[in-house]
Amino acid sequence: MPATPLLRQVLDAMAADEAVLDELVEAARSQSPAVARLPAAENRRHIQVLLGAALRATANPDSASRDDYTTAETLGADRAAQGVPLTDLLRGVQAGRTLAARVAVERCRAAGVPDDVILETVLDAERYTGALERHIVKGYHAAELQLSRTVRDARTQLLRTLLLPGAGNPPAPEELHRAGLRPGGRYHCVVSDVSDPAQARAVEQALLEFGGVYGLVEGRLTGLAARPPGGLTLAPGVLLIAAPAAALPALREIHQLCAAALRTAAAQHRRGYHDLTALAGEIALTAQPLLGDLLTADLLGALDPGNPFHHELAATALAYLDHGQRLRTTAEALHLHPNTVRYRLDRLAELTPLSLTENAGANVLDSVRSWWALHHWLTRVDTVTD
Repeated sequence: MPATPLLRQVLDAMAADEAVLDELVEAARSQSPAVARLPAAENRRHIQVLLGAALRATANPDSASRDDYTTAETLGADRAAQGVPLTDLLRGVQAGRTLAARVAVERCRAAGVPDDVILETVLDAERYTGALERHIVKGYHAAELQLSRTVRDARTQLLRTLLLPGAGNPPAPEELHRAGLRPGGRYHCVVSDVSDPAQARAVEQALLEFGGVYGLVEGRLTGLAARPPGGLTLAPGVLLIAAPAAALPALREIHQLCAAALRTAAAQHRRGYHDLTALAGEIALTAQPLLGDLLTADLLGALDPGNPFHHELAATALAYLDHGQRLRTTAEALHLHPNTVRYRLDRLAELTPLSLTENAGANVLDSVRSWWALHHWLTRVDTVTD
């Protein structure tokens, strides 16, 4: 409905009234503590622009423009950048919107504008201010997403600089502080096998309980936890390695160890949470594949990879070593009779230099060599079989 000259006069006067603008600013600030923490001049600037746009469009619907919506989106984006929660922003906007409608109705009645015109004017104003509010939300969400990506990218780059060889000079203290890290702090390097971004976000949310910074490094969710992430609940199938706390300069080498531990644990089909130090033996031995080949050929050369019985002998001997060379415990773990375990160990001793009987008197290093050779041989057999 075209606005009457009287209505236009009332709305134009309201838009130019500094006292009205002051009231709207105060209403928005009183209903939203987060908005009130911003400079009053910042609130006033945006409210003045939005009020003018709303009143212009109400007095003359043909005057509504894309520029007004862009201004509303800019308001939302600015508040996102300033850290104002969306709910607080909307409380402030709605408080100003309600007060503006009340003042407009009062002034129209005082000027003698007919009630039916006032009603139509209020409905038009509601439609337009509702559209402005939707654009404020749109701008807020767009900026929030961009800011989230920017922060995430910055933190990921910081992690890469800290953890990857040749990734550049150590970050400056102010960069660490921005990411929530202390230059002199000690952190637990955490490496997972999660590469899917959606799954990575879910695991990251769980890890944030322990503080620190996380991101995709070499394609895997990786991070620095402020506290040991023991007891972490992981989705089925996720593998995660965590190292003891260390100072920032040591983390590049520790990250390499964590990555090696992840490969070793994955090859053993392990899942869930594992301490790096619990895999120390496997990491050290896996790092010398050629020596493993030579040792295996020397100690287990008589075993035939294609012979299922020889596979049983090696698997039983490895389980025996894994269970502290205790016959009964090994038998229970393998669901065998102790005599069966003893028989297999004896047969292995006949075929190879390995003597793993309870009274063999092997020292620690002999046991390590035996375990390494058996594990290496079985891994190669399983690989060929697969």
